[in-house]
Amino acid sequence: MRPLEGLLVIDFSQFLAGPSASLRLADLGARVVKIERPQGGDLCRQLYISNLELDGVSTLFHSINRNKESFAADLKNPQDRERVRELLRHADVTIQNFRPGVMEKLGFDCETVRALNPRLIYGEVTGYGNQGPWRNKPGQDLLLQSLSGLTWLSGNADQPPVPFGLAVVDLFAGAHLVQGILACLVRRGITGAGGKVEVSLLESILDFQFEVLTTHLNDGGQLPHRSAVNNAHAYLGAPYGIYATADGFLALAMGSVTRLGELLGCPALLAYSDPKSLFDRRDEIKAILAAHLKTGATTQWLSILEPADVWCSDVYTWPKLFEQEGFQALDMIQEAGTQAGVRLRTTRCPIRIDGELLKSPRGAPRLGEHTEGLAREFSLP
Repeated sequence: MRPLEGLLVIDFSQFLAGPSASLRLADLGARVVKIERPQGGDLCRQLYISNLELDGVSTLFHSINRNKESFAADLKNPQDRERVRELLRHADVTIQNFRPGVMEKLGFDCETVRALNPRLIYGEVTGYGNQGPWRNKPGQDLLLQSLSGLTWLSGNADQPPVPFGLAVVDLFAGAHLVQGILACLVRRGITGAGGKVEVSLLESILDFQFEVLTTHLNDGGQLPHRSAVNNAHAYLGAPYGIYATADGFLALAMGSVTRLGELLGCPALLAYSDPKSLFDRRDEIKAILAAHLKTGATTQWLSILEPADVWCSDVYTWPKLFEQEGFQALDMIQEAGTQAGVRLRTTRCPIRIDGELLKSPRGAPRLGEHTEGLAREFSLP
């Protein structure tokens, strides 16, 4: 039995942050019912990655909405609103990520919904919180990366701001929402009372930066200084970075530069024995190291460094990663399918419970696929 089996989640959210949270709850055993507009459904159904689709719907939607049910409802229609209210009377958790004020207009704000069901956990994702002058700004991942200062941490010193190649803000906000929901479910088990969990994209991405922001707040307000050579972390010294070799790349984490000089046969590195030089002179150190590593193959360097317990790694593409025994041992890929026969290979939940891998063969639902079945089950008007 999975930990959240028997719990019902009503999910109003769209795009990534909210749906990623309900996906995790579904993987942990909860029953997730996705409320969608009858015309078009979740906008993420047509948000494409590389223009790839399955069964007329984007693979992004399939990946983040697998293992859920779809209930079609026009929330501006009185009869549909009443049907959704009835579902909420049976629910344990609800999630929404509309802009501030929208759910109040529709009659599904926290106060109204919890009057129907005091045991309900109400989860809410906003872009910038419900107060302040930014409350109505569009909460989109790239915009939050840019506004939060995150884009000044990646890339080299001579580059402009560099964003992550992932929707990192949405996914961290979704993870934070899950943490809050699970905490409220534990509290409900003790007190019987529901609660409200609020997460904003801005607060989540600021928390993501807590280590470097703490440094900034305590070092006189110094801005991050990206290395000009192979930057991988604006606040870490040499040798931290990814380096080209004769036939590929090599990643080096924290470690002794002089020890690297000895192991790699690079005497120029032996001059940097002062620990402060690893940051103050990191560009010249990394330039020496970068030139030296190009003289040998990645496997050559790894055969020297790994036995010496130096923190290093090859730099794989996905196909190369999939070939590795270490990846295969994780059994990380699963296949999910729909009633229409569409098959999707995707990742599984990364959590194990009592040794069990949390896989599910059920893919994302078609729009409104479960509306009538849910109506019969819960005797909806």
